[in-house]
Amino acid sequence: MKYFLIPILMLVSKIALSQIMLPAYQGVVAKIPTVVTPAFTCSTSTITDVDGNVYNTVSIGTQCWTKENLKVTKYNDGASIPDQTANTNWGTLLTGALTVYTGAASYLATYGYLYNWYAAKDTREICPTDWHVPTNTEWETLNTYLGGTTIAGGKMKSTSSLWTSPNIGAVNTSGFSALPGGTRHINGSFYNIGVYALFWSATEYDGNGAWSNHVKNSVDDVFRGSGNKSSGFSLRCLRD
Repeated sequence: MKYFLIPILMLVSKIALSQIMLPAYQGVVAKIPTVVTPAFTCSTSTITDVDGNVYNTVSIGTQCWTKENLKVTKYNDGASIPDQTANTNWGTLLTGALTVYTGAASYLATYGYLYNWYAAKDTREICPTDWHVPTNTEWETLNTYLGGTTIAGGKMKSTSSLWTSPNIGAVNTSGFSALPGGTRHINGSFYNIGVYALFWSATEYDGNGAWSNHVKNSVDDVFRGSGNKSSGFSLRCLRD
């Protein structure tokens, strides 16, 4: 029997040890840290597009707008928006495209891209998630809140010296901070930087045109009308 004593004792020791150690692991639940996303607050929170560009936001009445022009080069599904800056046949395009005013990088940094309406309206969506290109009705809501089209422009225009003097009526009390990024005409030429800020709506006007809103250096009005869908205008986004 003495030859079996040590193995038996070892077996008993192992069993006893397991009985002592196992309860220490019973009922233990791993704790996974909870990630809390800060609540969005318009005018203080920022948003980020698929390229990583960050935009300030501004609350105007019941609406929340981006405070800068769009600079994104992709739709929300990651598909690229073709850069057609070098294309002299810009006005013949019937699909989404973007361009930089005269191709100058300094203009891109300040004013963002100019987009044709096809990019603005593409179903893959150009604005960040939970945001959209505003409709004509939503632009009307903004203009009405700011006192109507005869004075709303002054309340939307930045007081920046980037505007060609005189920047009539510019007080920017809305915080919209419109800058004069100009346009790309359907003939392929670039016009009116320093003079006009032109913005697409998501609303079609007719087969060739879509509703747009313009503000100009020499007046404090907002001009509303149809722009050729192949023109290059700036874009702002509105929270859903």
